[in-house]
Amino acid sequence: MNEIIYRQLDPIRLPVVNRIYKDFYPAGKAKRDESIWVAESNNSIVASVRFKSIDDVQLLTGMLVIPEYRLKGIANELIKASHSQIMQKTCYCFAFQELEKLYQKSGFVTIEAEALPNNIKQRFFRYANSGKHLIPMLFIEDSH
Repeated sequence: MNEIIYRQLDPIRLPVVNRIYKDFYPAGKAKRDESIWVAESNNSIVASVRFKSIDDVQLLTGMLVIPEYRLKGIANELIKASHSQIMQKTCYCFAFQELEKLYQKSGFVTIEAEALPNNIKQRFFRYANSGKHLIPMLFIEDSH
């Protein structure tokens, strides 16, 4: 596998990352008001994660690793590379149940939905009630 480069996405490349979401994660679409971090190999985006600011917190969302690059540690490395972003504000994520351990390895801890701040609690319940099996998580600096 070629060298993987991790970096914040240049906003001019938003259409490129959205093509990847359209192909591999149609429910996810990057928006201009999000901070987007990517992993690239041979100048092609192979993974992406977005951070959405919601008042005084942020939500890690839209983690995507294209299928042929999965299970190679890229998601964890992308989270590590985006550490400066994660540390800007309290950071939550709503992890699919099967990805709980991946996020735990990266410093997130599972929390009760009732512990979520009100500004994202409603969003969590809306997603969960639409049939998605999600787990609320919070980034804790010393948890890994």
